[in-house]
Amino acid sequence: MYDYEMLQLRSADLIRQAEQERLAREVVRARRAARREAARRTAEPDSHPHRPRRDRFARVA
Repeated sequence: MYDYEMLQLRSADLIRQAEQERLAREVVRARRAARREAARRTAEPDSHPHRPRRDRFARVA
């Protein structure tokens, strides 16, 4: 009986820990999304397009 109770406690603890980790990931994801949204709103509409820059000088052979 003692072993079964220990397994139950361990299982409940693992479930609680997994839930806390899931909530922490969700909070981080929400913060990142809010930062991206804030950056998008404050970005100038006439800013440079996002494209790779070309080298200023031709390649040396």
